Amino acid sequence: MTQSNGELSPPFEVIEPPMWRAPIIFNSPHSGSVYPSEFLRASRIDLAGLRRSEDSFMDELIGDLSGRGFPTVKVNFPRSYVDVNREPYELDPRMFSGRLPSFANTRSMRVAGGLGTIPRVVGDGQEIYRERLSVDEALLRIEGLYKPYHRALRRLINKAHQAFGTVILVDCHSMPSIGISRDEPRRPDVVIGDRYGTSCASLLPDVVEDTMAALGYSIGRNKPYAGGFITEHYGNPASGLHTVQLELNRAIYMDERRRERGARFAQVIADFAALADALAAIPLVDLGPFQAAAE
Repeated sequence: MTQSNGELSPPFEVIEPPMWRAPIIFNSPHSGSVYPSEFLRASRIDLAGLRRSEDSFMDELIGDLSGRGFPTVKVNFPRSYVDVNREPYELDPRMFSGRLPSFANTRSMRVAGGLGTIPRVVGDGQEIYRERLSVDEALLRIEGLYKPYHRALRRLINKAHQAFGTVILVDCHSMPSIGISRDEPRRPDVVIGDRYGTSCASLLPDVVEDTMAALGYSIGRNKPYAGGFITEHYGNPASGLHTVQLELNRAIYMDERRRERGARFAQVIADFAALADALAAIPLVDLGPFQAAAE
């Protein structure tokens, strides 16, 4: 799917149920597949190559949850264009003509790997751009896409927190079935990331693991993915703000080579619904400490 940058509308979608069943938000920040035409022209990689970075169909896997009483958020622009799971200004000076703002984080590990807010490479290490971008273009994308998304997500989190006194953000991603390194062991079906116990109450990853394991999934924790900027930034369990990242093995639900939905697609949708039900069954008092909502 391609559109011009001016037609990236809506850039993201927040779908709220009429009645919230629980303070649980499901977020898909990397499933966007609307590629601006000027981005494709500037890329030395074809569309199929760019799409290897997508968490393809993850927005569909969680899409039914809004009808079950859980708000969902999905980003429509691709992560190779702007990655919202980064700090706002993780930027690689080698990518740009002109001087970056002094407040840009040019030395993070993610920038070093080419995967900053404006990525230099796609997931398998291929360089994206034919030529350097202007700094103004980078800042335009951040102001026009990145910041509005985070404002909307923050508003939704605050709404849940004020109404319920606590909130759970489930940040949903997918991973290639095998890593780039041949030495990496076979990846599990689901990797749960909680920033090594810092982004949420320990009860949450336990419930996720127990629920998904009972449904037949193999489980890993924090390796190779412990959670990105969203998990770290929005997770503050001492304040009742809990964030857990889920990485689903793409081989479970799709044909990775053809980028098509697989035979188990409908079953995975049902399994996400079962997980949402299990999380909703957690007594809110078990997610404390939190400030009780006003009567």
